[in-house]
Amino acid sequence: MQSAIAFIFVFGMIVFFHELGHFIFAKRSGIMVREFAIGFGPKLLGIKKGETLYTIRLLPMGGYVRMAGDDLDNVELQPGYRIGFTLNNNDEINRLVMNQNKQLPDMLFLEVEKAELQKELWVEGYDEDEQFVRYNVARDCVIEENGQETQIAPYDRTFNAQSLGKRAITIFAGPLFNFLLAIVIFIIIGFVQGIPTNEPLIAKVVDDSPAAVAGFEKNDLITAVDGKEVDKFQDLSAVIQKNPGKEITIDVLRDGNKKTLQVTPKEVEVNKQKVGQIGIQYANTYDKNLLKAIPYGFEQTWTWLVQIVEILIVLVTGGFTLDALSGPVGIYEATSEVAKYGFITLLSWAAALSVNLGIMNLLPFPALDGGRLALFVYELVRGKPLDKNKEGVITFVGFACLMVLMVAVTWNDIQRFFF
Repeated sequence: MQSAIAFIFVFGMIVFFHELGHFIFAKRSGIMVREFAIGFGPKLLGIKKGETLYTIRLLPMGGYVRMAGDDLDNVELQPGYRIGFTLNNNDEINRLVMNQNKQLPDMLFLEVEKAELQKELWVEGYDEDEQFVRYNVARDCVIEENGQETQIAPYDRTFNAQSLGKRAITIFAGPLFNFLLAIVIFIIIGFVQGIPTNEPLIAKVVDDSPAAVAGFEKNDLITAVDGKEVDKFQDLSAVIQKNPGKEITIDVLRDGNKKTLQVTPKEVEVNKQKVGQIGIQYANTYDKNLLKAIPYGFEQTWTWLVQIVEILIVLVTGGFTLDALSGPVGIYEATSEVAKYGFITLLSWAAALSVNLGIMNLLPFPALDGGRLALFVYELVRGKPLDKNKEGVITFVGFACLMVLMVAVTWNDIQRFFF
């Protein structure tokens, strides 16, 4: 149960913030958002608020923001089609009923001759007295068909009607919010848990080690190595590892007094490489400071971003294997393991996954945000967008490839973790 809760918390949070980025910038651009969904497949829960349906769906494989004009959601009224409708106080059609058998109070009927439901918003045809009439359609008109209600989307409220800049920022906002989420999480961790100081303060000296022989003691603060100042334990460790069998001079501060000690690192083999060790461990100290936590959040996010990009480069340049990828099953198993180490560790894991999701979505692959951004670059260079039919084919093929890869990765995860 704990594993499931941890997975829902982590996965739901990073997907929610990704889609929230799309949602906020779509709204700011004037685009009608038809649905804000977490998950895919059958709807488990849905709440309609304003013009947007908010849903949670069965399959935890992502989420989506369905924008008007971003899919084939336009209603076409063919000549001869008989419709029912009601009017608002301005004599504009505010509800259009496609089901001919449905009756509503004050409903009128019309045999359609022509209709324009995108830009000019009007319908004309013959009423029940066979008089030719024309009605304007309200911008918030609701179309009802087969029990489903859909608000029409005037052309200026559709995704494709927006400027290239607005479309690009709406798509880029998803990955952007993943990076921002990671920054905020790391800032919270830095403030609540504290920022590791990594100061070269000795917490333990191993018995009979070169450090013990040289006279190092617990709580010694190392200040310099071979005359060079040391601020971080990593700096000391790097010098020690590079000098196996060679004597080095280390300055320490002990009870307010400076002491200079000589030590010769012992030569050991690590990962088939000879490195030096002297047998000390440093103290894990933390600094709880909000002013320091803010840059810490940016630094940790950048560190994860660089590491993930380096891994992707290795995969692309010939190191690709299915074992290097994880789907929902793999993420579930990893999250279950991470959750055992506490909430702060789980938060750190969520931040890393958020950075990973942001980067993966920026890959220039069809059906991903990066693929759409690549098409926008093409439009910018060419001066006009790619033909919609061609774009649809590219997106469909890309989505199909992603689904095949997702199935393969998921099956590989199942075999790896359960068999």
